[in-house]
Amino acid sequence: MLIERIRVRPTAVEDGAWPWNVPAISDLAAQGVRLTSSIVILVGANGSGKSTLLEAIAEGYGLDVRGGHGGRKYASAMETSPLGEAILLDRTRAGSGMTHRNAKGFYLRAETAFGMLEYMTGAGMPGYGDKPSWEVSHGESYLQAILGRFDGPGLYLLDEAEGPLSFASTLQLMYRLQDVADEHATQVIYATHSPMIAALPGAQILEMTEHGIAERTWGELESVALWKRFLGRPETFFDVGPEQDYR
Repeated sequence: MLIERIRVRPTAVEDGAWPWNVPAISDLAAQGVRLTSSIVILVGANGSGKSTLLEAIAEGYGLDVRGGHGGRKYASAMETSPLGEAILLDRTRAGSGMTHRNAKGFYLRAETAFGMLEYMTGAGMPGYGDKPSWEVSHGESYLQAILGRFDGPGLYLLDEAEGPLSFASTLQLMYRLQDVADEHATQVIYATHSPMIAALPGAQILEMTEHGIAERTWGELESVALWKRFLGRPETFFDVGPEQDYR
């Protein structure tokens, strides 16, 4: 592990303003959250704050918020987010030396991944694959970077990285995350809707809800129950309108 607790500077919180009005972020600001595993899964509905928190962790740790590998000199034109300005990362001994140019790891950010991978492969950056991203599928460009760059110590932040991947390719991603977490001074923090990703062995699952942040087991996740119901009898989900509450 590299980070054992995430906190927020109390003086930075603006009541009623975004992102402090998001329940999970408000909860984080009030009491922080302790990380207990080298693999941490953030789950929650759209708008629950998963990506906002992941971006702020990247900013606090020292990864380029546009995505890509750490440990390089860069000058991002993007302003630091309010949560990124306020976030405090309590690091372990292993993580304490990974700052500035030593901020090793990778940030795979959904909103900027296409442009980042296009730039890196076009520039011939090592570890991003042998083919330019425009010559392969979206999923293949992700896998090139995952298999080539997810190796060695560092913080690996992923935002719905399974999106363009097939079932088999998602398994490849999961195996790589397991390997990098087992073999190096590493921490993986992954924001997802996927019950499949949340099933990573030994992962700490943090659910971000309208009530705050709560630690869950895989079987307690609402998304797991919904997928089980859907796979068991998918036709029942089309017998009612979209306003139906499936919980």
